[in-house]
Amino acid sequence: QVQLVESGGGLVQPGGSLRLSCTASGTIFSINAMGWYRQAPGKQRELVAAVTSMGSTNYAADVKGRFTISRDSTKTTVNLQMGSLKPEDTAVYYCNAKSGPGNFDYWGQGTQVTVSP
Repeated sequence: QVQLVESGGGLVQPGGSLRLSCTASGTIFSINAMGWYRQAPGKQRELVAAVTSMGSTNYAADVKGRFTISRDSTKTTVNLQMGSLKPEDTAVYYCNAKSGPGNFDYWGQGTQVTVSP
């Protein structure tokens, strides 16, 4: 079992920055990758950014160059630094961990990010 606790999020003006953090606990040795997904009202959940246990990163096309995912030295915390935020970035952001041979998905509780004047 993996537990994910998120922090960060909130209201920010267009062009602003925000940082999300997610800390994993439990069977962390089984984690293959961690990342962030988001879900806007009426839309499907989509990948924002992810980092593997080997340090490889993957970004959605519309956040490349604006968002940066990183992890700490213990590999239990991932951060998502979001910059040049746009109203279309407004969504609930979920931390995700993929664990074990089958890459089972674990999810955080979600944190709201609202980009509005």
